[in-house]
Amino acid sequence: MKIIIVGATGTIGKPVTEFLEKDHEIIKAGSKSGDLQLDITSPDSISKFFEQAGTFDALISATGGGHFGPITTMTDTDFRTGIDSKLMGQINLVLIGQHFVNPNGSFTLTSGILSSDPIQAGVNLSTVNGALDSFVKAAAIALEKGVRINAVSPDVVEGSPQYFSFFPGNIPVTMAQVTQAYVKSVMGRQTGQVYKVHGS
Repeated sequence: MKIIIVGATGTIGKPVTEFLEKDHEIIKAGSKSGDLQLDITSPDSISKFFEQAGTFDALISATGGGHFGPITTMTDTDFRTGIDSKLMGQINLVLIGQHFVNPNGSFTLTSGILSSDPIQAGVNLSTVNGALDSFVKAAAIALEKGVRINAVSPDVVEGSPQYFSFFPGNIPVTMAQVTQAYVKSVMGRQTGQVYKVHGS
C-alpha cells in the first residue's frame, strides 16, 4: 500500500510512520523535511505536492497548528491560525487529494479532545477540532469511488509534556495507543468515524 503521511517527523507522525513503513511504501511529507515538502496553508502548494506524489492508497494527516491563549486577548489573526492551518489545511488535503487517491483509498485526519473537553486556553482548537469532526462525518457520505475518511481525536499525548499543564487532570495517552488508532483507520473498512484516544 502506498501511504502518504503529512507531518511524518512530528510527535504523532513519527511513531505512526515507523509502524507502517515496515509493511508499506511510505511517502513522508512535511513543511521542511521528508521526501516531499508542502505548506498546508497554501492550496497551490498542496496541489503541487499531489502532482509530485502521484496516486496513492491512503493519506494520514498528523499536522496542523492552532492558537493557544486566553479568549480575552484573542484576535482575528490569532483565531485564523487554527482555521488556516489545522482546519483548512487538512480539509484541502482532502478536497485536492480526492482527485489523486485510488479507488477504495482513505484519508485520516487529526482532530483532538478539545472538541468535546475544552480547556481555558483552547478556544481556537476546540472550534477547529469540532469542525474537523463534522467535516469527516459529512465527507464520508459524499466521497466517491469507495474512498473512506476518518479522524483520530487524541487526548494530550505522552510525547508532548510541554502541554501537560494546559490539561489538568487529563491522563496523557501513550504513543502506541494513538498509533493504533491511525492503523485502524487506514487498514480497516470504517468511514465517517472519529476515533477517540482519551485517557480520562
